[in-house]
Amino acid sequence: MTTTDIKAYITKTAKAGSSTAPRDFYDVFEAFLAGLEDGSIRSASPENGKWVVNTWVKQGILLGFKYGKVVPMGTDSSFKFFDKHTYPSQYMNGSDRNIRIVPGGSTVRRGAYVAGSVTMMPPMYINAGAFVDEGTMIDSHALVGSCAQIGKRVHLSAAAQIGGVLEPIGAVPVIVEDDCMIGGNTGIYEGTVVRKGAVIGAGVVLTKSTPVYDLVNKTILRASADQPLEIPENAVVIPGSRAISGNEWAVENGLAVQCPIIIKYRDDKTDSATTLENLLR
Repeated sequence: MTTTDIKAYITKTAKAGSSTAPRDFYDVFEAFLAGLEDGSIRSASPENGKWVVNTWVKQGILLGFKYGKVVPMGTDSSFKFFDKHTYPSQYMNGSDRNIRIVPGGSTVRRGAYVAGSVTMMPPMYINAGAFVDEGTMIDSHALVGSCAQIGKRVHLSAAAQIGGVLEPIGAVPVIVEDDCMIGGNTGIYEGTVVRKGAVIGAGVVLTKSTPVYDLVNKTILRASADQPLEIPENAVVIPGSRAISGNEWAVENGLAVQCPIIIKYRDDKTDSATTLENLLR
């Protein structure tokens, strides 16, 4: 089936809203998963510098959950899981594409795209609908959530959490563009877009309601009702704090709230500190 055929089928099936799977659903769904896994189908795609949500792809993923049947999975009685039969773990022939999945409990779910020369350290997880481009490193305890889009040569440090999004159906997933460095214990959620070359320091949390203070340009970056939070190209973001005002008790106790700060934009010193080691790949 062509992508156009799959899109038309999914759109029609989602609109029909049947409580049971149509007779030919699982055959079409298999073709859909194959398209996600080879990168020809994506939940969001770049167009003229903007990211466009492909709503029908999210519909297809959700139909997989709707019509999936909970079955036992695993190798034997001592190592079993129970999940929808439509989303088992994905088998990939990594040696053909220089993909490394280091032993130790990592999982790539069906319906995720993993490009060549990606390295995955245990334990980490890539969920359905995610897209991970070539040369990226996913370190231990890192998560790439459903439909998240990760660019080329990105480093997701240990315990970095890239949030997923399936609902609402039109919401932009988290986007991390090429050559970004994402520090350890970071959290990037709710459709945040991290533009090319940005560095997100360890411990930074970014959500749609998070204001980001740009010290260089003396501006405050915020999401809007119809636009996600967007971190500019080459920005270097570190965790900070902002004093709470307007509350006497908070002022008396010196309370503050978490506040990401763009401390600078990448320079030669930053590049030398964040250069990815090609020998690891």
